Amino acid sequence: MVIKAHIRDVPDFPQPGILFRDITPLLKSPDAFADVIDRFAERYADQEIGAIVGIEARGFLFAAPLALRLGKPFVPVRKEGKLPFRTIKVNYSLEYGQSAVEVHTDAINEGQRVLILDDLLATGGTLAATAKLIEKTGGVVAGVAVVIELADLKGRDVLEGYDVLSLVTY
Repeated sequence: MVIKAHIRDVPDFPQPGILFRDITPLLKSPDAFADVIDRFAERYADQEIGAIVGIEARGFLFAAPLALRLGKPFVPVRKEGKLPFRTIKVNYSLEYGQSAVEVHTDAINEGQRVLILDDLLATGGTLAATAKLIEKTGGVVAGVAVVIELADLKGRDVLEGYDVLSLVTY
């Protein structure tokens, strides 16, 4: 299946000059959605992975079914203030300010190998902050996987040293 055929281009969203890559047509197609999960599962089934982290919010859409398929725990990483239990936090810079990602203090075990999953790799800021967060918990980043990579934004450079998989590159 051609994943790119199920990704819609939305010009000028969320602001003028931005070309948004919309995954909702992919989610609307059970076959395309299953194909994405199958591709991730094929890549990571034989690897030593102890948990799968999904980044709020669209990363949850792919990480949770992959975790279920591989029989691994799903760990949500969320924006600051969204998790109900004690958390560990990492701050990071955005073009327009600061943000933070958090995970529960008991979500990842010391030395546990973790796969980080999100829908999109653009500048890499959120994925890099999540990798630092995993390492701060004592976990080990086994890999970073995304459905879409926007290569011209050079987010892969920010993730140097990590094994990065993207299914579709623009």
